[in-house]
Amino acid sequence: MNKQTLSFQAEVKQILHLVTHSLYSNKEIFLRELISNASDACDKLRFEALNNSALYEDAPNLEVRVSFDAEAKTITIEDNGIGLSLEEAVANLGTIAKSGTREFMAALEGDQKKDAQLIGQFGVGFYSGFIVADRITVESRRAGMTAAEGARWTSEGAGDFEVETVTRAARGTSVTLHLREGEEEFLSGWKLKSIVGKYSDHISLPILMRKEEWDAEAQKQVTRDEWAPVNKAAALWARNKSEITPEQYTELYKQLSYDSEAPLAYTHNRVEGRTEYTQLLYIPAKAPFDLWNRDKRGGVKLYVKRVFIMDDAEALMPVYLRFVKGVIDSADLPLNVSRELLQESRDVKAIREGSTKRVLSMLEGLADNEDAAERAKYAAFWKDFGAVLKEGVGEDHANQERLAKLLRFASTQADEGVSLTDYVARMKEGQEAIYYITADSLAAAKSSPQLEIFRKKGIEVLLLVDRVDEWMLAHMYEFGGKPLQSVAKGSVDLGRLQDEAEKKRADEAAESFKPVLQRLKETLTGRVKDVRVTTRLVDSPACLVVEEGDMSGHLARLLKQAGQTAPSAQPILEVNAEHALVKRLDGSAHFDDLAHILLDQAVLAEGGHLDDPAAYVRRVNSLLVG
Repeated sequence: MNKQTLSFQAEVKQILHLVTHSLYSNKEIFLRELISNASDACDKLRFEALNNSALYEDAPNLEVRVSFDAEAKTITIEDNGIGLSLEEAVANLGTIAKSGTREFMAALEGDQKKDAQLIGQFGVGFYSGFIVADRITVESRRAGMTAAEGARWTSEGAGDFEVETVTRAARGTSVTLHLREGEEEFLSGWKLKSIVGKYSDHISLPILMRKEEWDAEAQKQVTRDEWAPVNKAAALWARNKSEITPEQYTELYKQLSYDSEAPLAYTHNRVEGRTEYTQLLYIPAKAPFDLWNRDKRGGVKLYVKRVFIMDDAEALMPVYLRFVKGVIDSADLPLNVSRELLQESRDVKAIREGSTKRVLSMLEGLADNEDAAERAKYAAFWKDFGAVLKEGVGEDHANQERLAKLLRFASTQADEGVSLTDYVARMKEGQEAIYYITADSLAAAKSSPQLEIFRKKGIEVLLLVDRVDEWMLAHMYEFGGKPLQSVAKGSVDLGRLQDEAEKKRADEAAESFKPVLQRLKETLTGRVKDVRVTTRLVDSPACLVVEEGDMSGHLARLLKQAGQTAPSAQPILEVNAEHALVKRLDGSAHFDDLAHILLDQAVLAEGGHLDDPAAYVRRVNSLLVG
């Protein structure tokens, strides 16, 4: 076949322009990406060879070789993996058949243009070679093809690339980078070895480089023809914990997650028993941009006997722990396991349960730590991931009690960080329930009139303002034997916390106020289910509550915002018989207007929206000028 010159796909042109014209602070990631690609190629060969061992040809030992030529100013990364046919070279190196490419370019053009982590994140690692090279030559032969069916791909990273058929005896791929001016620092065995040790030490394949020795006569380093491994050729997670430094754990996390920050916490364990596996799991320090996408696959990679099987194995971790990154390496699963088999495997269920418990133990270790710095880490975690963790209360019944202890809320005594354990420990003598209120915001919750009697009595109330809270509460009814009770549902029964004199005054007020209550019910027919005298108000004239079992106004608003229809349930208007505005009702010529104003104010006080704001304004204005 004659040499062909082809044009890059339009998006590749843009990527190459951005890569070659952006000043990266971390240029050395090109070697990480190309070694990672070489390792993947070997993994693919190993996988395909499960059904066709002839693909190994006469080279069953898979490896990656890194070499350099100081005179020619080239670096070569070579593997004996699956290789590429000519058609695959054109398809894989000249086009990008991957979603997310436009997002990659947008991110690279924006404020993060110096963040080289983006290259790996969007799967365009090969093009990172153009950070340091002005020309790249790729020679390859696919396993199973003849030596005459080799392929050569060459490009200067501009608009075009050339492909031609060549004779290549060796299976696999070699990528040769022709370095641009000013990048000579990478033409050093010491430099390349340090980069391999930093980024690729965990790769289970041997990464080989030629040995270098000091020549005393020539007074310089001399390269020998003998090749030697420069990585430990063992997956990091397969090594003994005592051999691994915190820096190595952090570096692997950054490779797995494409995060530039160190993880908040990690756990590394070998589990033995009916199911044998190794787990290395990380909790990120910051929430990713797609945290709220519940359809996003998980962040755990699956290996079987150190052979990479799949990214994002969602069956290994529940959805509410989708932020967890890491590796699980099983000794029992078959190498040809599929996503469908993962869903059904009993071994996978055991791994999932064990890994879930391990993550929760890691979080408990932070939350309950005697060290204030560790507890501060958990507070930071909760701020970013707490709302997602709450999903587990309804989804993971087996671990609900453990999750409940990890929950943190604001309350009338603290703006954040209140655990249910702390709340129960602070409960007043005679208090029989854990009181809470749900609202759209912390400010709305704090100013809710339903809290007035609780403030007067010094009773702590939890303030729940996350959108997921109402859903969570539908699955959690008690904690530590204490029922959870909304202060905005049903009548207030403070039991032993309310003295007999207060109960007597409330009963007398309700009796003497009956005529006014009856008239209020008639005036507000169609808008409220009932009107009654309350004991929960101290300073406000009225508030809205719902019956036990009915949907709260807050949840109804959330459903409406989501475009869903909420079941129609009218609220109950509770009035404070001691308030001057309520006392004014009796005998007032403006009774109907005052009644509707009381109700509208109660709706606004709980964060609701008026169906007819203009009518409210008209009534208030008529009273002001009257």
